[in-house]
Amino acid sequence: MVFLPWHLTAAYFLDLLLGDPSGWPHPVRWIGRWIEWCESLFHDEDGSPGYQRIAGLIFWLMVVGGVACTTLACVKLVWLLHPVAGAVLSIWISYAVLATRSLHAESRAVVRALAAGDLPAARKRLSWIVSRDTSQLGEREILRAVIETVAENISDGIVAPLLFLALGGPVGAMTYKAVNTMDSMVGYLNDRYRYFGWFAARADDVVNFVPSRLTALLMAAAAAALGLDWRNAWKVARKDARRMKSPNAGYPEAAAAGALHIQLGGSSTYFGQVVMKPTLGEDVNPLSPEVYSSMIRLMYATSFLAFLMALGILFALWGRLA
Repeated sequence: MVFLPWHLTAAYFLDLLLGDPSGWPHPVRWIGRWIEWCESLFHDEDGSPGYQRIAGLIFWLMVVGGVACTTLACVKLVWLLHPVAGAVLSIWISYAVLATRSLHAESRAVVRALAAGDLPAARKRLSWIVSRDTSQLGEREILRAVIETVAENISDGIVAPLLFLALGGPVGAMTYKAVNTMDSMVGYLNDRYRYFGWFAARADDVVNFVPSRLTALLMAAAAAALGLDWRNAWKVARKDARRMKSPNAGYPEAAAAGALHIQLGGSSTYFGQVVMKPTLGEDVNPLSPEVYSSMIRLMYATSFLAFLMALGILFALWGRLA
């Protein structure tokens, strides 16, 4: 059972070609269902904070361990049955954890609704890809939310999965997606998850520490390739990212803000509570569909650089093992 450079290459270009067709089986959705089932076993809202913290840790171990062991067992078994089938399964899993095409498609649907003047449809489509309350957002706030989620998910949905694929193959990438999906489902500071989701949130901070900063670096390089302001991208990432409460999310968002000369951050509503986030970058260019298009070009360029990076890591590891 070996994950080779051509497996990664096939998976990457399958993602660019196919994205995430609705109705197709998807392992990340299976992870979501596994999380929901495990949560039903361990979560007790009436339990003490100490109990909920311990239950949350056991819950996390069960989910992540289950995903890692299941992926490893399936891939090994299929490889033993036939190497070609094993390669196909490895490529499919690797393709499924990448999100370049789907991130473009989901965000484009929001911007197209805005361009058509259909604000309710834009709010609804936006609610499918962000956790903030979208029901009262105007056009500028919708564009800000779209650009922020594209920038942040360059790290979570592209750079980090490619890095973990290079280092750990399909098992490593699926384990990362389990950690990341848990944070997106239970890692909130609200009444339900403040204590139960604490470990899931901290674990996600740890595994994304390097990928988020690597994303900012790759985005600056991509900005240079596209003729955008790469110096400002790196400057704003270094200056503003640490102002965010999240130790990681600020880096890709700040790099995007700097490259595009826009301002991100500000107030957003989550679960009925207004959260004031620090601003990132300077408000030089007004948010517009044209700025969104530049963000998408930056996303694809960063994605390709991340792919080349992952490919280089795989070639280095493969050569060492050969």
